[in-house]
Amino acid sequence: MSEPTEPKPKPARINVELPNELDATYANLALISHSASEIIIDFARVMPNKPKARIHSRIVMTPLNAKLLLRALADNLNKFELKYGEIQIPENIMIDPEKGFTK
Repeated sequence: MSEPTEPKPKPARINVELPNELDATYANLALISHSASEIIIDFARVMPNKPKARIHSRIVMTPLNAKLLLRALADNLNKFELKYGEIQIPENIMIDPEKGFTK
């Protein structure tokens, strides 16, 4: 006869604060690198006809949190495409490990 299992406790709900003065920053370029213990995502903005981009934000996270972010992004993109249609990636977009997404 097996012992009854106790129900797993629900994860604590995190109260997230969104400050009124928080600035949103537009990025159309992301450079991603990693070490043995972290994933680094640098965000930049590329202006038309300018061969230079300046990184304006850096996010550093654990590989586990990066994988959870990947899962959340995939889920949200799937919901977006179900509502608005498939996002078409132009054929001239290249993913370059040294430069990020390029045309």
